[in-house]
Amino acid sequence: ALRSVLVIVLASVAGAQDDGDWPQFRRDAALSGSAATPLGDELELKWSVPLGFSVESSPAIVGGSVYATSLPGILVKLNLQDGEELWRYRPGADDAEVDGFEEDRFGESSPAVADGIVFAGDLMGILHAVDAESGEVRWRFATGAEIKSSPVIIGDRVLIGSYDGYLYGLAIADGALLWKYETFNYVHATPAIWDGIAYFGGCDELFHGVRISDGAEVVSLSAGAYTAASPVIIDGKIFFGTFDNEVLGIDLATQTLLWHYEHPQRHFPFYSSALAVAGTIVIGGRDKMVHAIDEQTGEGRWTFTTQARVDSSPAASGNRVYAGSSDGRLYVLDLTTGEKLWEFDAAAPLVASPAIAQSRLVIGSEDGVLYCFG
Repeated sequence: ALRSVLVIVLASVAGAQDDGDWPQFRRDAALSGSAATPLGDELELKWSVPLGFSVESSPAIVGGSVYATSLPGILVKLNLQDGEELWRYRPGADDAEVDGFEEDRFGESSPAVADGIVFAGDLMGILHAVDAESGEVRWRFATGAEIKSSPVIIGDRVLIGSYDGYLYGLAIADGALLWKYETFNYVHATPAIWDGIAYFGGCDELFHGVRISDGAEVVSLSAGAYTAASPVIIDGKIFFGTFDNEVLGIDLATQTLLWHYEHPQRHFPFYSSALAVAGTIVIGGRDKMVHAIDEQTGEGRWTFTTQARVDSSPAASGNRVYAGSSDGRLYVLDLTTGEKLWEFDAAAPLVASPAIAQSRLVIGSEDGVLYCFG
């Protein structure tokens, strides 16, 4: 449990995307998880595409195209309307530029798209920058260990965390190292951006704030537990789950703990990243439940029980929550009541998180199929 906040600096409003795209993990730099465009009341399967092995990352949706990865080391661009494959990037042993890429695997790190470039981290520790039009590699940057954190684009730089314990700031144009910030353990979570600061929880049981301009530490607070989940920031407040079975809310302006939430009966870790929408924090738990928490008080509003752990991070559109579960189902829940409105059985665990854009929802399954609903 979080019991001490050492230093918190800077609080302001972080702007979300203004268009209907979903260009990165959790859609925007604050990792809100909330779509800009509504989905229809009645979802139907528009297409499904087998990509190979497991799809564990959230796709990006930009300009009518879907960018997705799968475990065999595949990054693809698909047409959002019909699932047609437009290109496939698969670095291999025949790549003359870099040796040793034949073992590439794309895991939990979700693609991010900006300035005509697709960024994706892999389990060999490489961040790939690929031309969004041609699918040709622009540059690569090697970290010292696997990448499960997702890239975040802010201004002219891309941030990426690695299991080598560093958060890196790289130039978008050529991958030049601008700075690196050292933690005391793996960097698994994706940083959320707020007023020029990147905030993320570490496997070192600390919550970090790093200045984007130069990589200097400006925030350090005890999370009291191992943190793999990415945070969400809204209205100067930050929310994230921990492996100590809690969800924490912190006010950045007053530098105080707002609340900590724990289910009264079931005590399991939170791996899922939180969603912040309409005064509600929604998060999946390894207790097989989706939890809705009052943003102001930290009191539980409702829970919805699935048949397996919920590591997938919920997304929202309008008054609806969309959550995948390892029971193989995509659930549509009423944001206010938690009532189940619809479900789809993918017949394989859904650990990837949904992306919602242009009236479509896209999610991948552990048997390697990418699904599109609308």
